[in-house]
Amino acid sequence: MKKLLIAVFGALSLVSCQQNQREGKPKLVVGIVVDQMRQEYLYKYQDRFSEGGFKRLMSEGFMFQNAHYNYTPTYTGPGHASVYTGTTPANHGIIANDWYVRQLGRSIYCAEDSLVSNVGGSAKSGKISPRNMRSTTITDQLRLATGKQAKVVGVAIKDRGASLPAGHMGDAYWLDKATGEFMTSTYYTDVLPQWAQDFNAQKRADHYLSQTWETLYPIETYTQSTAGDDNDFEGPFIGKDDTAFPYDLSALKDDNGGYDLVASTPYGNDLTLEMAKAAIEGEQLGQGDVTDFLALSFSSPDYIGHRFGPSSVELEDNYLRLDLALADFLAYLDQTVGEGNYLIFLTADHGVADIPDYMQSENIPAGGLDMRFITTQLRGFTNDKFGPGNWIENVSNDQIFFNRKLAAEKGISIESMQRQVADFLLRFDGIKETYTGTDMMRENYSYGKKQLLQMGYSHKYSGDVIVILEPAWLSSSWKGTTHGSGYTYDTHVPVMFYGWGVRAGRSSQYHTITDIAPTLAVMLEIGMPNATTGQPLTEILD
Repeated sequence: MKKLLIAVFGALSLVSCQQNQREGKPKLVVGIVVDQMRQEYLYKYQDRFSEGGFKRLMSEGFMFQNAHYNYTPTYTGPGHASVYTGTTPANHGIIANDWYVRQLGRSIYCAEDSLVSNVGGSAKSGKISPRNMRSTTITDQLRLATGKQAKVVGVAIKDRGASLPAGHMGDAYWLDKATGEFMTSTYYTDVLPQWAQDFNAQKRADHYLSQTWETLYPIETYTQSTAGDDNDFEGPFIGKDDTAFPYDLSALKDDNGGYDLVASTPYGNDLTLEMAKAAIEGEQLGQGDVTDFLALSFSSPDYIGHRFGPSSVELEDNYLRLDLALADFLAYLDQTVGEGNYLIFLTADHGVADIPDYMQSENIPAGGLDMRFITTQLRGFTNDKFGPGNWIENVSNDQIFFNRKLAAEKGISIESMQRQVADFLLRFDGIKETYTGTDMMRENYSYGKKQLLQMGYSHKYSGDVIVILEPAWLSSSWKGTTHGSGYTYDTHVPVMFYGWGVRAGRSSQYHTITDIAPTLAVMLEIGMPNATTGQPLTEILD
């Protein structure tokens, strides 16, 4: 009996301790999205990480080791929107980075807004807002719950990485690749804040582009990079014949997009964090009576990953450098906000596929789908089947859009066309499955790749036929790699919580990234985003 009482009182003390840990509210929430990060990178590079960066989050925070995206396509725009809305593209409306709109006869960009203009930066980079996102975000809910007292700031190199997480009610700043300055749009304000102007005056992008990117450590120690430093699988910068270190950025700048080049180096992460610190100080984030929110997105890993792939020295060097930058940022938060006063979550917007040519060189099945060739064949097939005409209106995001006006004029059933085209496409190597728009609208799929498609499908804007490729196949022919599938290399991403109210631990249970926003809502005791479909992560709440 005595042992039983001790156990009961011990359990009650543990519950009490956990409750005390969550008394009040955090002063600051920092959401970190690493653009194109696989969960496996945390293990792959762990031995070389510092104690204060990723290791600190992994050992002192709570890590969900089996977290996935629960829809396709796995792109940057949908990823950021899904993390912050707690739901999938079928509900929040950001179904790709760009998608075709039949009514307009053109594709639209996920963050485009013709009604606004630039504030700072250049005009061509200023027509940006979150208006295409049809649901609220956790950052919106924080603003609503506090009577708009909470400050919300989004910072990223990519405009979509800043504007979508900041929600409809926050402020967002992204890098203008024409001027090298951080900018915003008239959706948010008419005048760039003085602190942002002061930061831009430092010309930090110019500083980084005067550097030479060399490996942080001796190059022979980069043993996780199985493809080697210089190989035929990676995409070289214009003006450089190989993909070997070092990279003289000042010499490469003019031929590689000017300030756009900084995004393709680890210095883009440093620049992002410097702007984040300027925002914390300029807006006094975490210094008020209510919880503030900083939404950070590291865009550079995506640029580097696309060009060099996940087995490259460049990617390994990026993560070793990002680890040190993250350690510095956590120490900065300890000093400015106070250790234990801030809450962090870290995740990614998608993973990435290995470079198909590299996989083939290792005798692993992989390939590249020539969509131009398939589109040509498809046009011939539809002309033979349905008569002369431009039956294929658009091919994008592995989706086929029919000319519905022509079909109506000739009395052709759209459903019949969809089925016949779907069957025709299965004859091509690399195409594993095909589904019709009618399938997506009529059926209720509960598992497999078809469920992932349905969770990313828009009844208004998605295509007539949707294609799923074989594992390790990409619908591109250029060097380097990409993402977008529903396979684990694209869906399996980190989800970690650290800081205020979070105990150390790990879980291998399956979870989805749409669980992040409702978890934050429970922790902050605010409303969930209005289209939330995810569930709170009970491992860190109960």
